[in-house]
Amino acid sequence: MKPLMIEPLTAHAFSPFGDVIAPRESVAKHAVNAGTAVRFHALGTVDVVGDDARALISIFRAQPRSLPFEVTMLERHPLGSQAFVPMEPQQRYIVLVAESPEDQPRAFLAANGQGVNYRRGCWHYPLIALDRESNFLVVDRGGSGVNCEEATLGERYRLESF
Repeated sequence: MKPLMIEPLTAHAFSPFGDVIAPRESVAKHAVNAGTAVRFHALGTVDVVGDDARALISIFRAQPRSLPFEVTMLERHPLGSQAFVPMEPQQRYIVLVAESPEDQPRAFLAANGQGVNYRRGCWHYPLIALDRESNFLVVDRGGSGVNCEEATLGERYRLESF
């Protein structure tokens, strides 16, 4: 079983898989609401396809996982992007992605309010909350069509502690 090391989540490192959603990642920000708020503009793009496709906003409540654990599968959503934004700034979670089920996955530690937006078709592991039960705002696709594909990995990986 191959070990997977956890690396910090940065916009540059994560760019092949999607967007990091966090104020410090914003390239465009401006005052709104008569100067009482700041808009960190266009941190991610919602991408949905299909005749009756629509963007949905949901909340996922994830149970904490203990490290280390074995990674044997990945999933992807071919008809829409999928964003996860922690609802509490101190929530930590692991983002595990790969170019394909044949490639070695990469694991990132998301912390300090960072969210992620998986590109449409990005292979990833389901949500991996750490520390405690955690709520995430989720923006993804609704509509007809098969929008979740799963693949068993040819090689087994162990997500290591950090």
